[in-house]
Amino acid sequence: VQLQASGGGLVQAGGSLSLSCAASGRTFSSRYMGWFRQAPGKEREFVGRIGWSDMNIYYADSVKGRFTISRDSARNTISLQMNSLKPEDTAVYYCAASLRPYSSVSYRAYDYWGQGTLVTVSS
Repeated sequence: VQLQASGGGLVQAGGSLSLSCAASGRTFSSRYMGWFRQAPGKEREFVGRIGWSDMNIYYADSVKGRFTISRDSARNTISLQMNSLKPEDTAVYYCAASLRPYSSVSYRAYDYWGQGTLVTVSS
């Protein structure tokens, strides 16, 4: 599975950004697609995930109500719509794919990773 993330950039607090992640290869083997982020000096943090087949979505509390994950089945892409952005959302955002049959918020449960895209929210 190959993942290509795009869409990061600089935005003011309160603004919006949308990230995309294009999946290719053996995508049918993926059970979950997730978004993670990593701020400088911090551990990689779970943002949210979507079930590849059942489309079940789960968000971290820190982004619930502000971020929305969706999937375009025809294009094999997932998106992360980020609204009401805060300076603390500043991080490199990664999309990832998990082959595990269970849902997890740990980055260790994800087997494939995109290259990351930087989101900077200015105050």
